[in-house]
Amino acid sequence: MLTPTGQPGRLKEVRKMIRVMVNLSDLVARFGAFIRAGYPHGVPQNDYIPLLALLRRRLSDDEVVAVAADLAARGELSFDNVDIGVVITRITEELPSTDDLERVRRRLESIGWPVEPDH
Repeated sequence: MLTPTGQPGRLKEVRKMIRVMVNLSDLVARFGAFIRAGYPHGVPQNDYIPLLALLRRRLSDDEVVAVAADLAARGELSFDNVDIGVVITRITEELPSTDDLERVRRRLESIGWPVEPDH
C-alpha cells in the first residue's frame, strides 16, 4: 500500500507507533494513579529512587517475537539462557530479566524450537 509520501507500508508503521504510544501513556497514567493512591500528600524526597526501581523494563510481546525470530534464523539446534540473553541485550540495550528469558524460552518452545534447560 502506497502512502501519500509514496513509501509502502509507512502508514502501517505509523499506526503501530501510535498504538504503542497509547499503550505507554495508559501505563504511565495507571502508574501515576497507583503512586497518588499510596502517597496522597505527595512522594517524600527519599522515596523517589526506590519508586523508580519499580519501573523495571519488560520485553514487549513484539520484542519477544523478535528475539525468538533472531535466534531461530540462526539455524542452530538449540539455545540456552546465555544465547537468549545476548539477543535481548542487543535489542534492548539492557540486561535481561529472568521473566524475559522465560518468556522467550516459552515462545521458542511454542514454535517447536528446542531450548536447553537452565542449569
